[in-house]
Amino acid sequence: MINKQALIDRFISYVTIDTESDPNSDTTPSTEKQWDLARILAAQLEAMGMQDVSIDDNAYVMATLPSNVSHEVPTIGFVSHFDTTPDFTGKDVKPQIIENYDGGDIVLNEAQNIILSPDYFDDLKQYQGQTIITTDGTTLLGADDKAGITEIMEAMKYLLAHPEIKHGPVRVGFTPDEEIGRGAHKFDVEKFGAAWAYTMDGSQIGELEYENFNAAGAVVTIEGKIVHPGYAKGKMVNSMYIATDYINSLPRLETPEHTEDREGFFHLYSIEGSVDSTRLEYIIRDHDKGHFEARKEMMSKLATELNTQLGKDLISVVIKDQYFNMREKVEPVMHIVDIAEEAMKSLDIKPLIKPIRGGTDGSQLSFMGLPCPNIFAGGHNFHGRYEYVPVESMMRAVEVIVKIAEITAQKQLN
Repeated sequence: MINKQALIDRFISYVTIDTESDPNSDTTPSTEKQWDLARILAAQLEAMGMQDVSIDDNAYVMATLPSNVSHEVPTIGFVSHFDTTPDFTGKDVKPQIIENYDGGDIVLNEAQNIILSPDYFDDLKQYQGQTIITTDGTTLLGADDKAGITEIMEAMKYLLAHPEIKHGPVRVGFTPDEEIGRGAHKFDVEKFGAAWAYTMDGSQIGELEYENFNAAGAVVTIEGKIVHPGYAKGKMVNSMYIATDYINSLPRLETPEHTEDREGFFHLYSIEGSVDSTRLEYIIRDHDKGHFEARKEMMSKLATELNTQLGKDLISVVIKDQYFNMREKVEPVMHIVDIAEEAMKSLDIKPLIKPIRGGTDGSQLSFMGLPCPNIFAGGHNFHGRYEYVPVESMMRAVEVIVKIAEITAQKQLN
């Protein structure tokens, strides 16, 4: 049995360490405070008896659970990230533990009237009677992805304590800066040495994902001309009006709030503007590679068309690819998904195989030569004050890791 209290204590100890990453930094890790948790993880791996524990100059932590079988078994890996998103503060996290959740509203912060309600977040309803860890409403929780780290650590501890469970070599890896799209940038796949791996970075119990968005970022810059408004006729060019035309010319229903499943989108997430100059920042997402390329072309073509109408080249678009759909790298080795699915079914967990409406370290790692599907870590409502995680889901994730290691070794016996 997985020790529930030990898992809770470990998780709480991790989320109360501030590890927010910074997209404006050019260092790795992007924030010095990420080292705090990285060093703790390396020390804990050493103390529990893991082998080949290392922490490199960029804070990537790796370790090995040696095989306890005599026959050859492929080395598998489990990966999670220890940074938290800069979208919402992760400083001074004060977790609340709700035991035997009654299915009703959870008051996160009475003073500020912040309530986590199943009337709005209906996923809560499925966890009635369970233990739920929430925020106090003023920070995120950090279950993304400290739940995954907790689960990997507890699974390794369990396997070390139960040598009767037969397994091949298992590698674990903990990364910085995933939340700003750099989690795998300096991951040493060759050093990691696994045939395949799994990121423990999904949401609700049962999630198993091997498809993710193709992703790009776009910066649209509109140049205007500022003159005194009293003498502006025929002279002033208001870049914000042109920006409005650009925004409204993209498909309005192809945005995050109107799409689901494999539907792609354009997401305008930042505007900085004045009469003289306006900057729009977009992310472009689509599971289908052809549709993805068409979206990028649409944004560039729209700028050209509006410039033609204006008679001047006032709009420029710079698009940079970020990551790609790992499906094309995982499908040739679908047995790695099959093993995870078998592990869940053997534990009476219903696999929820669906595409990720986002990206994980696994997408980049797959294109770096380490096929890497994604498995649930249990959390909900990531990146904000309403984030929570059911403890029982984390315990089941630990069991899935253990079972995958066991099944991988058994496959070689058949």
